Amino acid sequence: MKFHAEEFKHDQPEKIGILLVNLGSPDASDASSIRRFLREFLSDQRVIEIPQIFWQLILNLVILPFRPRKLVPLYQSIWTSEGSPLVSIAKKQMQKLDSFFSERGDTHFSFALAMRYGNPDIASALRQLAQDNVHKILVLPTYAQYSGTTTASIFDAVSKELHHWRWIPELRFTNGYHDQNEHIEALAHSVQTFWKSHERGQKLIMSFHGLPERNLLKGDPYYCQCHKTARLLAEKLGLDKSQWLITFQSRFGKAEWLKPYTSQTLEELAKDSIQSVDVICPGFSIDCLETLEEIAVENRDVFLDAGGKNYQYIPALNDSSENIEAMAHLIEQHTQGWEVVTDTEELANRCRDKAGHVSTE
Repeated sequence: MKFHAEEFKHDQPEKIGILLVNLGSPDASDASSIRRFLREFLSDQRVIEIPQIFWQLILNLVILPFRPRKLVPLYQSIWTSEGSPLVSIAKKQMQKLDSFFSERGDTHFSFALAMRYGNPDIASALRQLAQDNVHKILVLPTYAQYSGTTTASIFDAVSKELHHWRWIPELRFTNGYHDQNEHIEALAHSVQTFWKSHERGQKLIMSFHGLPERNLLKGDPYYCQCHKTARLLAEKLGLDKSQWLITFQSRFGKAEWLKPYTSQTLEELAKDSIQSVDVICPGFSIDCLETLEEIAVENRDVFLDAGGKNYQYIPALNDSSENIEAMAHLIEQHTQGWEVVTDTEELANRCRDKAGHVSTE
């Protein structure tokens, strides 16, 4: 798609675009919707790095014909009246951020939400910002820890869309906030608030999404950033090394993944007479299938079946006020120095004539 000069209003007040991006979700909890989502997700070469000629055979002949049907009851168990929890909460995050800045009189921001896979997609979100006369865009992937499989894939999709634009906006791209003080404080507040209303477990398990071990060996910083987030959170909570553990969940396939594995760790803890655990997922900004089903249900069963007595999942930050303030601080930090022209007379003076030719003044 081309954005032609005649489609652009040169005398319209400028804005700064904030593009919030998360992973995505199926449009519905039925097998066909899940299949479409998995096809797009698992066809991304950032996610699956093995040669595509072999992977596409596995994907289309082994995974897509069977896996979606198995996932239907899992997605249905977390689905809400608003649809996917991840998408609906992401919309609330965007709305609250918009309100946060508007209430302070900062009306020069224009927010848009996109999912890397599924809807709303990145291309349509960027076009929405173009219609708002955005000349500068901050792309904010809502992954605290950087990985080539997630953050870099968003960069790819943004670049692919902008390849078709006539006027490329000035871009800034955040690649993570794993050690941002405001983010760590928001995580600590969520744990402390949970402990005020629930009996505290013997250990706090910090479970992050896993990656193949080869990603670490090839230079992906994700593993190291997860460890730093966990260490900073433990320090903020005043925990010693015997009171917390870091683990990795969501293994896929037969390759070695980042260790220790969450499920195996929970089983071992229960067998070692640890009776109660609290689990938080600091790598997830929004609750989704991996937290609401895999962690809150599946891994709970693993712990209890191995002899554990009390298992508690601490929700993601979601649209909590602490998380909104931390995200707002990140936006302020990365938009420093950006100015926009809002005076219509000044904007009109930039144009020579009605054809839309920009003044050289």
